[in-house]
Amino acid sequence: MSDPSVVAVHNPQQQRYELRDGDTVVGYTQYHPDGDVQLVFDHTEVDRAYSGQGLSSTLVRFALDDVRARGKRVVAICPFVDGFIDKHPEYKDLAD
Repeated sequence: MSDPSVVAVHNPQQQRYELRDGDTVVGYTQYHPDGDVQLVFDHTEVDRAYSGQGLSSTLVRFALDDVRARGKRVVAICPFVDGFIDKHPEYKDLAD
């Protein structure tokens, strides 16, 4: 990440992966489960003050790596997540 104070975390209670700057959520990609295996990603957002730093890509990469580690699959309804997978073939095996 460009800004070392911003970290990516999984917040399963909110069903999303978040970018946090300290205690402040500055971005997220949200999902909802569809069955036992698929996670449907439907929205990604980063605060305008943090735009242009590549944080959306960092967040989605973190989320997809976690999905893979958990043995889940992705349904990308969110245009950003869908586009990220298209541009990064190493994640195409996760997409349904």
